[in-house]
Amino acid sequence: MLRDRLQTALKEAMKAKEAERLSTLRLINAAIKDREIALRGDAGAEEVGEAEILAILGKMVKQRQESARAYEEGGRLELAEKELAEVKVIEEFLPRQLSAAEVGEAITAAIAEAGATSIRDMGKVMAVLKGRYTGQMDFGAVGPMVKDRLS
Repeated sequence: MLRDRLQTALKEAMKAKEAERLSTLRLINAAIKDREIALRGDAGAEEVGEAEILAILGKMVKQRQESARAYEEGGRLELAEKELAEVKVIEEFLPRQLSAAEVGEAITAAIAEAGATSIRDMGKVMAVLKGRYTGQMDFGAVGPMVKDRLS
């Protein structure tokens, strides 16, 4: 389970005294804990599931990539490198990203499965994709592709 892999990696980073890696792993754990606390207030759920953890990790990667881009534009290369190093650590726990061809096939299959015929069915298609491919594709980029296919 992903949660166990994270805990094992945290312990190994502590033993190996890898400060940067340890810091990133602690950030991941904090993000998961924050989400669990938010859920407790809603439906009384105790733990976030695997799919939710993948979504959190995906969001963390996206945030760091945007920050790195901003730092590079501002000439702060050392900060950009730090953000990109964190991305590498986080990506270790994400499933392999799908290639462009695989994303296209996944969209085609999701459209067929949802029985989508128009742009009004886009939500159904995205729900199928998110249920099956969380953490494996960038849904911000996939959305317009689905929209093009349904238009």
